[in-house]
Amino acid sequence: MSPTVLRYRSYRFYFFSREEDRMHVHISGPDGEAKFWLEPEVALAKAAGLKPQTLKTLERQVRSHADQIKKAWQEHRR
Repeated sequence: MSPTVLRYRSYRFYFFSREEDRMHVHISGPDGEAKFWLEPEVALAKAAGLKPQTLKTLERQVRSHADQIKKAWQEHRR
C-alpha cells in the first residue's frame, strides 16, 4: 500500500508501506518522480525526469509540509 499524504498541482506525495526505515517521501507527476529524505534533514535522495526548478519547488513543498508528512509516516508505520 502507498498512501497519498499530499497533492500539489499534478504531483502526488506518498510513501510505501514496507520500504526502508529512514523517513522519506516519494513524489510522482506527469514529467517524472523524486524521493526526498525527511531526516536528519530534508534532502533530495534521487530524481528522474524532473527539471531542476521543479525539484526546487517540490523541495519547498516537502519542507513546508514536513510535519504533516512525518505525522502520516509515523501513523502509517505503527
